[in-house]
Amino acid sequence: MGKKRKTFSLLLTSLMALTLVVSGCGGNKANNNAAPADGGNAAKTEKPVELIWYTIGPPQKDLDKVVDEINKYTKEKINATIDMKMLDFGDYTQKMQVMAASGEPMDILFTCSWAFDYVQNARKGAFMELDDLLDKYGQGIKDTIDPAFLEGSKVDGHNYAIPANKELPAQEVWRFNKELLDKYNLDASSATTFESLEPLLKTIKENEPDITPYAMLKDFVPAMPFDYLIEKMPMVVPMDTTDYKVINILETPELKEMLKTVRKYYEAGYISPEVATTTSAEDLYKSGKWFMDRAATQPFADNLWSASYGYPVVSSPASKPYIYNWSVMGSMQAISANSKYPEKAMEFLNLLNTDSYLRNLVDSGIEGVHYEKVSDNVIKNLPDSKNYDMPTFSLGNIMINYLNEGDPENKWEEFKKFNESGINAPLLGFNFDTSKVSNEIAAVQNVKEEFWSSLMTGTVDPEEYLPKANEKFKAAGLDKIMEEAQRQIDEWRAANNK
Repeated sequence: MGKKRKTFSLLLTSLMALTLVVSGCGGNKANNNAAPADGGNAAKTEKPVELIWYTIGPPQKDLDKVVDEINKYTKEKINATIDMKMLDFGDYTQKMQVMAASGEPMDILFTCSWAFDYVQNARKGAFMELDDLLDKYGQGIKDTIDPAFLEGSKVDGHNYAIPANKELPAQEVWRFNKELLDKYNLDASSATTFESLEPLLKTIKENEPDITPYAMLKDFVPAMPFDYLIEKMPMVVPMDTTDYKVINILETPELKEMLKTVRKYYEAGYISPEVATTTSAEDLYKSGKWFMDRAATQPFADNLWSASYGYPVVSSPASKPYIYNWSVMGSMQAISANSKYPEKAMEFLNLLNTDSYLRNLVDSGIEGVHYEKVSDNVIKNLPDSKNYDMPTFSLGNIMINYLNEGDPENKWEEFKKFNESGINAPLLGFNFDTSKVSNEIAAVQNVKEEFWSSLMTGTVDPEEYLPKANEKFKAAGLDKIMEEAQRQIDEWRAANNK
């Protein structure tokens, strides 16, 4: 399959994903000559505008070279050029918080549920409200992306950023090292629940002393039918709720049973004894010394994992495909509240999400330098592609990207089908305003740090530690947070006829 771009198109939140997914930069050819929002020639009489764009990812060696090509095209199309600045994943949130607070000039900026927090910064006034701009200059966006993205990413009834058109639901799978499945004639499809994994794990434990049966990480959270109010905090609403009552997951019979099973797996040696401090399984994946784990999926994910690790990986569903707030808000571009040129910024975002030539130039670099075309919509990376290796998921509509060699021809059709299969989580569209309980949230966060990982990974006995954890969570103010959340959810339901 040739060199695969290291571009993570799955949303890798700590709640869901246990692995990076290496995704190609492919897509279907769209109209390269999409008309600019202002009709083209009118723009020529205006003074060209430069838009400052901050986005996430390791700064690329050939960024300036590619931006020169981008600017030739955007100047012609919308009479605007881009000054693109990249900040690496680990630095992004902190640096953007400082720059936004100090009024640093910027027009377009990456935001999401897991970096430079979208909801929080929208409420703080860091981003411009986009409703009118979308209607006037973003009609192409509205026609192109799945409506659930714009609907699900509203904050208090308004859009403050443009979500990337990518996989919409979050679906969990059990992943297996296929070589070990085949060696012992085990069936991946027999894994339907967490409890059903036991015979598979037992076989590996008894026969393969050098293999980790379940490659679990410290941020493991059992895949259970609950919608979390805040990721990995005990306040949840059941997926099949009719009354939208907020409950403490630690008091549910489902979690108690699940923790017993995790504890049993831990004591049987199916999970690493260091699990409560293990933050990465990359070494296991590279060496192939793992049997199974859990991960978030997307269409053809097995192909991507297999290509990334260099040996076959197969998977079996561990949950239904649910659409959560955080999966809708996994990758977004906002317009700064301080932007001098909001109309032009929206014209640029419209072009980026609808024009195949621009989208692929931003994503894959320059044809003949970073990649070559194998056919009309299929590309092959050239050696210089390592100098321009962008995180595809962060840059807008992935469904107009060229395909990589080896990608199935129907890749984007399958993404659309996957998106249509998504089931709305009950709290989709609800954003908890924590300002009245911020002290209690901080205190509950501290208790979580103390107990959560060791409980969820089976490192400690739930019979003993679950009551202790519960007592401390309540002392920290969990009930007050739940009351405030319930009040807000009841208001939201009344306003939205839920």
